[in-house]
Amino acid sequence: MDFYGALIDECLKHGIEPVITLSHYEMPLHLAKGYGGWKNRKIVGFFERYAKSVLERFASKVKYWMTFNEINSALEFPTLSQGLIPSTGSDDFTNRFQAWHHQFVASALAVKIGHELREDIQIGCMQIYAPFYPLNAHPQNQFSSQFKERAFDYFTSDVQVRGAYPTYTNRLLQEYAAEAPVMEEGDLDLIKNYTVDYIGFSYYMSMATDEVGEQGESDAASGNLMNGVRNPFLKASEWGWQIDPMGLRVSMNDLWDRYQVPLFIVENGLGAKDVKEADGSVQDDYRIDYLKEHIKAMHEAVLDGVDLIGYTPWGCIDLVSASTGEMSKRYGFIYVDLDDEGNGTLERSKKKSFEWYKEVIATNGENILAE
Repeated sequence: MDFYGALIDECLKHGIEPVITLSHYEMPLHLAKGYGGWKNRKIVGFFERYAKSVLERFASKVKYWMTFNEINSALEFPTLSQGLIPSTGSDDFTNRFQAWHHQFVASALAVKIGHELREDIQIGCMQIYAPFYPLNAHPQNQFSSQFKERAFDYFTSDVQVRGAYPTYTNRLLQEYAAEAPVMEEGDLDLIKNYTVDYIGFSYYMSMATDEVGEQGESDAASGNLMNGVRNPFLKASEWGWQIDPMGLRVSMNDLWDRYQVPLFIVENGLGAKDVKEADGSVQDDYRIDYLKEHIKAMHEAVLDGVDLIGYTPWGCIDLVSASTGEMSKRYGFIYVDLDDEGNGTLERSKKKSFEWYKEVIATNGENILAE
């Protein structure tokens, strides 16, 4: 707590607005192994005590919070976000939906605590968002796109923003061969009464769906999302993540039209194999181009009428990629001398994108829009 208190104070001293996620893929191993992760109701109480401790200490200094990082990722990666360990068989879909329910209750409790401490506090949910385009006009692909967006993009936010389980929940449980989560008395009232104040989301790519087999398995698209196929109109990163700035505008409009609550883009960036030149520089023009086009699309969505309260790219410094476990998949504006085997000096140096984004911040994006 002392460390984070000092970090928050340092941010504020330099005019940086802190944004804190209470849980970001760091379920303590003891809680995962000893309690079974979020499928265990006891974790709700542990989280409530933790959230109360953190919020009581820092709510007066920090206005913007999020409860769970990329909560919807459990559909694909339950160990990361729910602490469900595959080797124990606890990562089946029944347990995932049960764990989600406990997280929904825990999120509502955190919102309740926060608003009791500070009237103007803003506590949001956080999810991955990716639009799913039908590959063509075939009706089955149209419905597949709708189903995947419901399951991946909307289910968790429907509960946390609207305050109730959506009417398609039973169908979702049926499709995933999952039993309905066990609930305690008062759970649904908590979820109803303590909804989030905004939607935080990460955006990296879009996906395409093809249920009728026009494209084969060889055309499958990569990424840390539900299965999709390659979109012939888009380029992809070295890891197969399809680069789609217009998709960000689509996503923002879809979320705004559905929920009418403020949006906060809290992750957006390009993972790439950066090369350090002989002079020590990293000429990452590809990263600048990626961010520039996404910021332009973001601005267009604001002109469309979307209420956007913030944008934070991923990320400021190179670190090990959570999706692949590679250091070579770099996102930062700051280069870290470390390879995939753990070798290196850990020396930090600025990439070309560092000075570019510094100017973006200083001009609030006007340097991009003026081009």
